Formats: sequence, C-alpha cells, structure tokens
Amino acid sequence: MSETLIKVDGISKKFCRNLKRSLWYGMQDLSKELWGQRNGGNGELRPDEFWAVNDVSFELKRGECLGLIGHNGAGKTTLLRMLNGLIKPDRGRIEMRGRVGALIALGAGFNPVLTGRENIYVNASVLGLSKQEIDDKFDEILDFAELGEFIDAPVQSYSSGMQVRLGFAVATTLEPDILLLDEVLAVGDASFRSKCWRRIGSLLSKAAVILVSHEAYAISRLCDKAIYIKQGNLEYYGDSNNALKIYSNANKTYNNDVFTVTNKSVKSVEFESGKAQLLPGDSYEFSMYIHMNESVNIDHAVINIIDQNEEVHAQSLLEFNPTSLLLEGLNVFHVKLGPLYLSQNSYDLSILLSINGGKQPLIHSKSALGFLFKNHICYGPKYYPPGSASKIN
Repeated sequence: MSETLIKVDGISKKFCRNLKRSLWYGMQDLSKELWGQRNGGNGELRPDEFWAVNDVSFELKRGECLGLIGHNGAGKTTLLRMLNGLIKPDRGRIEMRGRVGALIALGAGFNPVLTGRENIYVNASVLGLSKQEIDDKFDEILDFAELGEFIDAPVQSYSSGMQVRLGFAVATTLEPDILLLDEVLAVGDASFRSKCWRRIGSLLSKAAVILVSHEAYAISRLCDKAIYIKQGNLEYYGDSNNALKIYSNANKTYNNDVFTVTNKSVKSVEFESGKAQLLPGDSYEFSMYIHMNESVNIDHAVINIIDQNEEVHAQSLLEFNPTSLLLEGLNVFHVKLGPLYLSQNSYDLSILLSINGGKQPLIHSKSALGFLFKNHICYGPKYYPPGSASKIN
C-alpha cells in the first residue's frame, strides 16, 4: 500500500488588504507567538482581513497526482506556499514526508546575482544532497534545461523561459518525493513544455505531485483527483474529470440564445473559453462538453472563425483523437485551432458538427466563443489552419 506523503487538515490562511493594519497585525501575531500562543489568535477576522484559504483538507499518497483548479486569486498559490513552508497557516496542520521539489513562482529560490551553475548547487544542497550527489546529477540537469554556455551567466540575465527551464530541471531531476508545480509551464516554447509534461509523467509513480494548471487537458490526463477552489474555499475534492465539470459549470459561457441544438440525440452543449487575446502564431484552445441522450458518430466537424459581419476569415476541419464517437452521457473534448494568423479584430467561432455522412446537423453553435486577435499585419483571404479535438473522458 502506498505511503501517505502529504496530509493537510483544515488549514486556513488570512491576509489583510490594508498595509498599515497588516504591519500592526503582524506585530501582534509575532508577540502572541513569542508568548506561546498560536499565530492569528482565535482565527477570527479582524478589520480589512479576508481568508485567502479557508479550511482545506486532503491527503496525497506516493504515485498520486492532485490538480488544483480555480480562477486567478482563488487561493491556489497560497495553498502551495503553505505546503512548501514559505508561509505559515493560521489554522490547521500540514504533514509532509520526504524531499520536496517545488516550482511555485518564476525565479523563486534563485539568487539573481549567482550563476545558473551556482544556483543548482545552492538549491540542491538545501534539499539535503551532498556535493557528490549534485555532481552526479549536474549533467542531467544541464541537458534538460538546454541552457548551454548560459549556465555560467548570472540568473538575473536569464529570460523568463530560461528561468523556468532551470527551475523545472532542478526541481524534477533531484528525485523529489513531493513535487509542487504552479502554472510554471505557462512560460516557454511548445517543445520544452512537451518535454516537461513527459518528465512529470515519468515522476508520477515515484512521487506525490500537486499541479496547478488552467489546462483542462493536462488536469484530466495527469491527475487522479482534483481540488476546485473558489474564493479560498474548497468547493470540490475528488475525481479530476468531475472537478473540471463542476468548474466549467460554474464558469460556462452557455447561452440558450446562442446555441442551436439541431438533433434530439443531444441533451446539452457547453463550452469553456480559452484565451481572450491571441497573437500571431498562437493557437486557440477551448473545452467542449457534449451531453448525449444516445450514442452517435460525428462524421463531419467544421469550425469557422468569423468577424462581426459574419465574414469567414479561417476554417478548420477537426480531426478527432482517438475517436469521434459520442457516447451516451457526458463527452468532453479539448479543441485546438492553429497556429492562427489573422488581422487585428474581434472574432467569434461558428461550430458545426454533423452525422450521417455529414448530411445531418447534430450541433450548430453560432458565436459560441470569441477572442481578440492583436496584430499589426493585415492578412489576406480565408485560410485553413489545422484543428484537433482530443477526447478526455
């Protein structure tokens, strides 16, 4: 039976919105600690205070991956900072067993005036590794980070992507028992992100992993279970796909005036929007939730990118992976369009899914999702970017 590496029991953390009061409260709490009282007193909120995390409990065993989802500011990073010992909870208990590798904030744990090489040795020694152990792992870290001769340059001269490369390489190469990752793969090129996902996958059997990500596909594929946090409160803790569904329902863009379901086989359709703004070369990604009354196969799927005058600027024929079969019940797809090259404008998506050899519409969704494309180059007539739909449940 796998050992429990993380045990969290009712932890809470409060902050103060007012700087002067925050300093005064800090002095009060420090005095109470010096007299042997628990930080934060009885846990009641004082003026201008709020709960950033409130009464969160969970356990994680070796070989399990937990996803943390929720809006920006929901409390996900605060929770990870408490787990990593960077801040203390005001209430509750945290038990961590084993070596912890963490990449919570860009550049966190690095001394900017030290070189990448020096920072590797400093960070690894903090984790309890001997110089010989670090020497044995150094080439592997350098190879994964792909920094080359920049390894001997000060970290303050690194780009954000280079800092992520180094931080991720150190955190994952040193064989952690617990790995904490907070949206770190939002920075960096596509090939490196792909390599990072493979590395995380290889660690899943050896460590307990907590992953904060806004990518539904990553949470569904990697995580056994997930926590949905809303305004500091634990809204759901359990199966990752159920967590994604609840999170999507809380933030869905579904509107009866927008969607036209043209077949009785469909019970409901919902979409979870992607980025609101795109640049040349970006892809537009979103999630599609189709609840079916019966099983059917999609024979034809086309997405038109249209402007406010309903002129089509791009058209994608979706390729389904691994299957275009819609089963009775809930079907979840991660859809990716692009890379996209459009003139600067606001765009909507018009989505058409058809059955019976493409002759019979199943779902027609007009103006389902939208985004702003920022660009100073005017592109020509309609073109055909690739499109894919990966089924994740």
